[in-house]
Amino acid sequence: MNSLTIGSLAKAGGVGVETVRFYQRRGLLSEPERPNQNGVRRYGGDDVRQLRFIRMAQKAGFSLSEIHDLLSLDATADRIRIQTLANQRIASLDEQIAALSAARKALASLADVCNAGPPGPCPIVSAFDPDTS
Repeated sequence: MNSLTIGSLAKAGGVGVETVRFYQRRGLLSEPERPNQNGVRRYGGDDVRQLRFIRMAQKAGFSLSEIHDLLSLDATADRIRIQTLANQRIASLDEQIAALSAARKALASLADVCNAGPPGPCPIVSAFDPDTS
Protein backbone atom coordinates (compact mmCIF):
# COMPACT_ATOMS: atom_id res chain seq x y z
CA MET A 1 0.00 0.00 0.00
CA ASN A 2 1.26 3.47 -0.82
CA SER A 3 1.37 5.39 2.43
CA LEU A 4 4.48 7.58 2.29
CA THR A 5 4.38 11.32 1.72
CA ILE A 6 7.08 12.87 -0.43
CA GLY A 7 8.87 13.90 2.78
CA SER A 8 8.81 10.34 4.10
CA LEU A 9 10.01 9.02 0.74
CA ALA A 10 12.87 11.51 0.70
CA LYS A 11 13.88 10.58 4.23
CA ALA A 12 13.75 6.84 3.45
CA GLY A 13 15.97 7.46 0.41
CA GLY A 14 18.41 9.69 2.27
CA VAL A 15 17.72 12.75 0.11
CA GLY A 16 15.78 15.99 0.33
CA VAL A 17 12.31 16.59 -1.02
CA GLU A 18 13.70 18.83 -3.78
CA THR A 19 15.94 15.97 -4.90
CA VAL A 20 12.90 13.71 -5.23
CA ARG A 21 11.16 16.39 -7.28
CA PHE A 22 14.27 16.83 -9.42
CA TYR A 23 14.38 13.08 -10.11
CA GLN A 24 10.69 13.21 -11.02
CA ARG A 25 11.29 16.06 -13.50
CA ARG A 26 14.14 14.03 -15.03
CA GLY A 27 11.86 11.01 -15.43
CA LEU A 28 13.76 8.85 -12.95
CA LEU A 29 10.91 8.61 -10.44
CA SER A 30 7.22 8.54 -11.12
CA GLU A 31 4.91 11.14 -9.67
CA PRO A 32 1.75 9.49 -8.33
CA GLU A 33 -1.63 11.00 -9.05
CA ARG A 34 -3.33 12.99 -6.34
CA PRO A 35 -6.30 11.07 -4.91
CA ASN A 36 -8.38 14.26 -5.22
CA GLN A 37 -7.86 17.92 -6.00
CA ASN A 38 -6.35 18.74 -2.61
CA GLY A 39 -5.02 15.30 -1.80
CA VAL A 40 -1.46 14.40 -0.99
CA ARG A 41 0.45 12.13 -3.34
CA ARG A 42 1.41 8.83 -1.73
CA TYR A 43 4.46 6.69 -2.42
CA GLY A 44 5.19 3.05 -1.69
CA GLY A 45 8.00 0.56 -1.26
CA ASP A 46 8.75 0.39 -4.99
CA ASP A 47 9.35 4.15 -4.99
CA VAL A 48 11.74 3.82 -2.05
CA ARG A 49 13.63 1.02 -3.83
CA GLN A 50 13.87 3.05 -7.02
CA LEU A 51 15.09 6.13 -5.14
CA ARG A 52 17.73 4.05 -3.36
CA PHE A 53 18.75 2.49 -6.68
CA ILE A 54 19.26 5.96 -8.15
CA ARG A 55 21.40 7.01 -5.19
CA MET A 56 23.53 3.85 -5.31
CA ALA A 57 24.00 4.16 -9.07
CA GLN A 58 25.11 7.77 -8.60
CA LYS A 59 27.62 6.65 -5.97
CA ALA A 60 28.96 4.16 -8.51
CA GLY A 61 29.53 7.11 -10.83
CA PHE A 62 26.66 6.73 -13.27
CA SER A 63 25.24 9.95 -14.68
CA LEU A 64 21.52 10.63 -14.37
CA SER A 65 21.16 9.93 -18.09
CA GLU A 66 22.88 6.56 -17.66
CA ILE A 67 20.69 5.80 -14.64
CA HIS A 68 17.63 6.56 -16.76
CA ASP A 69 18.94 4.06 -19.32
CA LEU A 70 19.58 1.47 -16.62
CA LEU A 71 16.07 1.85 -15.25
CA SER A 72 14.60 1.55 -18.75
CA LEU A 73 16.76 -1.45 -19.58
CA ASP A 74 15.89 -3.20 -16.35
CA ALA A 75 12.26 -3.19 -17.42
CA THR A 76 13.24 -4.95 -20.65
CA ALA A 77 15.81 -7.26 -19.06
CA ASP A 78 18.39 -6.28 -21.69
CA ARG A 79 21.31 -7.74 -19.78
CA ILE A 80 23.81 -7.23 -22.59
CA ARG A 81 23.14 -3.48 -22.77
CA ILE A 82 23.22 -3.19 -18.97
CA GLN A 83 26.55 -5.03 -18.89
CA THR A 84 27.87 -2.73 -21.63
CA LEU A 85 26.92 0.35 -19.60
CA ALA A 86 28.57 -1.15 -16.52
CA ASN A 87 31.76 -1.96 -18.43
CA GLN A 88 31.86 1.58 -19.84
CA ARG A 89 31.49 2.95 -16.31
CA ILE A 90 34.31 0.66 -15.09
CA ALA A 91 36.58 1.91 -17.89
CA SER A 92 35.78 5.50 -16.97
CA LEU A 93 36.50 4.81 -13.30
CA ASP A 94 39.82 3.18 -14.26
CA GLU A 95 40.74 6.35 -16.20
CA GLN A 96 39.82 8.53 -13.22
CA ILE A 97 41.81 6.31 -10.87
CA ALA A 98 44.86 6.52 -13.15
CA ALA A 99 44.57 10.31 -13.35
CA LEU A 100 44.18 10.61 -9.58
CA SER A 101 47.13 8.26 -9.00
CA ALA A 102 49.31 10.37 -11.30
CA ALA A 103 48.20 13.56 -9.54
CA ARG A 104 48.91 11.99 -6.16
CA LYS A 105 52.38 10.87 -7.26
CA ALA A 106 53.21 14.35 -8.61
CA LEU A 107 51.96 16.06 -5.45
CA ALA A 108 53.85 13.62 -3.20
CA SER A 109 57.01 14.34 -5.16
CA LEU A 110 56.50 18.09 -4.79
CA ALA A 111 55.83 17.65 -1.07
CA ASP A 112 59.11 15.74 -0.68
CA VAL A 113 61.02 18.50 -2.50
CA CYS A 114 59.27 21.14 -0.39
CA ASN A 115 60.22 19.31 2.80
CA ALA A 116 63.85 18.57 1.87
CA GLY A 117 64.58 21.49 -0.44
CA PRO A 118 66.42 24.72 0.20
CA PRO A 119 64.84 27.65 2.01
CA GLY A 120 62.59 29.85 -0.07
CA PRO A 121 59.33 29.39 -1.87
CA CYS A 122 57.86 25.92 -1.75
CA PRO A 123 57.75 24.25 -5.18
CA ILE A 124 54.14 23.23 -4.56
CA VAL A 125 53.01 26.85 -4.74
CA SER A 126 55.15 27.48 -7.82
CA ALA A 127 53.78 24.38 -9.54
CA PHE A 128 50.21 25.69 -9.21
CA ASP A 129 50.99 29.32 -10.07
CA PRO A 130 50.30 29.84 -13.79
CA ASP A 131 52.61 32.87 -13.90
CA THR A 132 55.67 30.81 -12.91
CA SER A 133 55.13 27.80 -15.12
